[in-house]
Amino acid sequence: MKRIAVLGSSGSIGESTLAVIRSLPQQFKVVALSVNSDIVKLERQINEFKPHLVCVKDEQAAFKLRSRVGSSTKVFCADAGLSEMVKDRQIDLVMFAITGSAALNPLLSAIRNGKDIALANKEALVMAGPIVMRLAKKHKVNILPVDSEQSAIWQSLGGFCNSDVRRVYLTASGGPLRNLPASKFKKVNLGKVLRHPRWKMGRKITVDSATLMNKGLELLEAMFLFDLRLEKIKVLIHPEALIHSMVEFNDGVIMAQLSAADMRIPIQYALSYPQRLVNNLPGIDFYRLNKLHFEKPDLKKFPCLGLAYQAARQLGTMPAVLNAANEVSVNKFLNKRINFLAIPKIIEKVMRRHTRIVNPDLSDIISADAWAREEAACIGVNTN
Repeated sequence: MKRIAVLGSSGSIGESTLAVIRSLPQQFKVVALSVNSDIVKLERQINEFKPHLVCVKDEQAAFKLRSRVGSSTKVFCADAGLSEMVKDRQIDLVMFAITGSAALNPLLSAIRNGKDIALANKEALVMAGPIVMRLAKKHKVNILPVDSEQSAIWQSLGGFCNSDVRRVYLTASGGPLRNLPASKFKKVNLGKVLRHPRWKMGRKITVDSATLMNKGLELLEAMFLFDLRLEKIKVLIHPEALIHSMVEFNDGVIMAQLSAADMRIPIQYALSYPQRLVNNLPGIDFYRLNKLHFEKPDLKKFPCLGLAYQAARQLGTMPAVLNAANEVSVNKFLNKRINFLAIPKIIEKVMRRHTRIVNPDLSDIISADAWAREEAACIGVNTN
């Protein structure tokens, strides 16, 4: 039985992870949970799964929780508490379902303490991919991708090395604005952006899907996870979202991973690896499929993807700057402080002002992240 810590247990991926664990009680046991501030949902999870350890990022919420749970549950709080909790010897595998750069420090802490990682967070790897992967290799830790696209690449590789690969096709649904003319982007509202046609996701990642920044972050993530050059990765719009990615080998053979658009499928494989366990999740009915469509992404319509390509060419501290500026810009949009078109404009301005460090250490990356956040927060954008 694997003992699992679920970080971000109140979010979409976290709840899907708990659903998988609930369906396979002989295989997995929850020993730790974390949330940002939703202690109402966390209390329900504690009552069901009986974890020994929990962490609440919000200190006031953590204080309230301590007075309401029994002594058998240890309550950590804040970022430092999360990095401490993942060190615990009871934990075999940590599911990182936290969004944003907040995952970086606990991720490094978990790796240093020999925990296998089920990684649903893109941003930490985008910020510090080479550092994370070197550390994982040093501590002999498995980093098991949970994003459907990265899981598909991992499964399609089937143990072959990157020198056997001619090309990787990273598929994208195209997001909620794929069929909307660019001329109407200025007036697109938050509700429209948050209505994804295929996936049920958190607010931040859904906005990233609408800008195609999500695919840009995955591009960088794939480079670091699988040690691939940028030239080997092609983004492909596939609106049916049945083929989650493909790998073309040197002999022209293409391996594709297909499944229903349900995050419980890649979550279960990451938790159960190297086993494939039975589940009751929906499959694909090929008799009902008429066509599969593929399109080249429009970088003029979706400039965020072009900015991610730029960061992927430059590397160094630029991916961290891209990610930080995007997080701030998306947060501004979610809080209705800027319109949709302002997101790439802010990111582009911050990247243009950044003096890149070519071979950064962790302190360089953290400094670049902080600088980019401050820059992005101060920029006012006129999109008229």
